[in-house]
Amino acid sequence: MLPGMSLPEWKLPPGVPRGVWDYAQSVAVAQDYDDYHALNPLFEFEEAVLREEFSRPGTVADLGCGTGRALLPLVREGHRGLAIDLSQNMLDVVREKAELERLPVECLQANLTELDAVADQSVDYAMCLFSTLGMIRQRKMRRRALAHMRRVLRPGGRLVLHVHNFWFNLWDPGGPWWVARSLAAAASPRARGGDWDLGDKYFPYRGVPNFYLHVFRERELRADLRTAELAVRRWIPLEVRRRHALPHPWFARALRANGWIVVVER
Repeated sequence: MLPGMSLPEWKLPPGVPRGVWDYAQSVAVAQDYDDYHALNPLFEFEEAVLREEFSRPGTVADLGCGTGRALLPLVREGHRGLAIDLSQNMLDVVREKAELERLPVECLQANLTELDAVADQSVDYAMCLFSTLGMIRQRKMRRRALAHMRRVLRPGGRLVLHVHNFWFNLWDPGGPWWVARSLAAAASPRARGGDWDLGDKYFPYRGVPNFYLHVFRERELRADLRTAELAVRRWIPLEVRRRHALPHPWFARALRANGWIVVVER
């Protein structure tokens, strides 16, 4: 395919919507990624959870690694890294950083629903952060990705996930209307051609006019994890700015949590 040509819809990889594909192909997004997210408060909290959960040195697979912002600090502390992303542009940045510091990081361009290139039980830890799981379209494809994540983990291996909360949209301007329309559409999925799930969103992001993100209900995600035979170790609801865990989580957490960081185990 020549540079600048768009991939036909029927050739998009399984589970990859047009907006996510265009995002992954953007050189500008990859080159500006670190600066754009430099002050994101979620990242510091995520990295603290990773250090707690990945306490012993091992092989860490970063599923949707971006520019390696979460993986490289772990590798500096003694882990080996496997950086996996749909975007070759992101992986080029990871490789450049790793080579500069002589860090043991292997890079693999792959779709998370097609991880056959990663051997069974080959990693000690895995992470799928910054709502990367929500960038996979169709529930059956998200479940396929989770099944791959379990498959590549060694017995007792841990996976850390981050996703957004469907009900938190009620606090956004226009959010109640979006929630109401989504609930109404869920009653008749055939009206959307069957290629739609409750929680699917399309919006402009980083120059992509139709970026896709699925936002989860807690019950939905728990069911998907059970289907993948992944046991929940920790379920951390996030406060509004995602700087730390939600205070008083016993009170209306389904409505108050911005999203969740979830630690599961094979």
